[in-house]
Amino acid sequence: MVSDLAGETATLRAAGPITRIELLGVPAWTVTDHQIARQLLTDSRLIKDIEAWGLWQSGAVTRQWPLIGMIDAGRSMFTVDGTEHRRLRIKTTQALTPRRLEELRPSIERLTKELLDDLEEAGQDGAAVDLKQIFAYPLPMRVISELMGVPREDHPMLLDWYKKFFSMVTPQDERLRIIDEMDVYFTEMVRRKTANPEDDLTSALILADEGGEPLTEEEVVGNLKALVAAGHETTVSLILNAVRALLTRPEQLARVRAEEVEWKQAIEETLRYDGPVIHLLMRFATEDITVGDTVIEKGEGVVMSYRAIGRDAAIHGEDADEFDVARPTANRNISFGYGPHVCPGAALARLEAAIALPALFERFPELRLGIPDAEITNLPVLTQNDVAAVPVHLA
Repeated sequence: MVSDLAGETATLRAAGPITRIELLGVPAWTVTDHQIARQLLTDSRLIKDIEAWGLWQSGAVTRQWPLIGMIDAGRSMFTVDGTEHRRLRIKTTQALTPRRLEELRPSIERLTKELLDDLEEAGQDGAAVDLKQIFAYPLPMRVISELMGVPREDHPMLLDWYKKFFSMVTPQDERLRIIDEMDVYFTEMVRRKTANPEDDLTSALILADEGGEPLTEEEVVGNLKALVAAGHETTVSLILNAVRALLTRPEQLARVRAEEVEWKQAIEETLRYDGPVIHLLMRFATEDITVGDTVIEKGEGVVMSYRAIGRDAAIHGEDADEFDVARPTANRNISFGYGPHVCPGAALARLEAAIALPALFERFPELRLGIPDAEITNLPVLTQNDVAAVPVHLA
């Protein structure tokens, strides 16, 4: 599983723009074409509500399916559509405006420096250090936690929970237990902040009163739980994949460091070429939907294969399987989604990468991989582009 992402991506793209797949024994459609993805991501006949899934309604899929927690995740802006989606999403987007993100910049810069100090200390003896564990993993968790008001002392527990939740080798009974523990943890947190609001996004969601209808406790918990997950997982992969791409292409790294190409462009090309999300689960057809010669029947599930979508030659050129920091179409990627459900934290992830990457290479200009890039392995995760470790030498 995910041992050969390049091969999997090529196989999916060769199968066609929209094709049948099997997800751990469950049939679905997957989309690998950029334009079709944009079309379907804005089609109101495809919805997030699991109750529209025929296999769920019939009982063919149950809570024992390993991926169920990514679909039946409680009520939040990630699992509803239309008017209700807008109601649940609005306070989050208001808290992540460009102005608010700029206000977060000093905090992100401070956390970045702290972790670079930790990285330097760990690598003092010249031995290889794990860039993921010491730098790329804790940075986004600290950022999203400060934003949401999650205590730092809980980070190790949360990171362990999310790692096991996403892993396909975690026994399903253990995964279901973790889901229950997350629900208890975040519910207790919401209740504490309901009694004593603080200056954080969780308290803002609790106090939100859009149109005279405040969010329920379940809705705040659902938003919080999903935001903490999405707010750190994507940024970890974005930072690490950018580092790997640049370290294995020193001539391109030199262009970025010489400011011939902006860091922003390198980040967008990373998102296109090797983005944080491999496959996003799942939307369900409320009626038959015709796409070219394909009919997605009512009740069927649709997956967006974002890694394959990023390699669409019709959008990005015949060399779409190559990494090129100067690619003019890189910013056309839809790696964070498209349409109403586009990731609300996309701008935050980009900001963190835009701060972390130049700071890393400025502090350690001789940074190099500690093992060949081909030996870096992906974790057994179907949805996230998550590696086990990235050993590096600092000098």
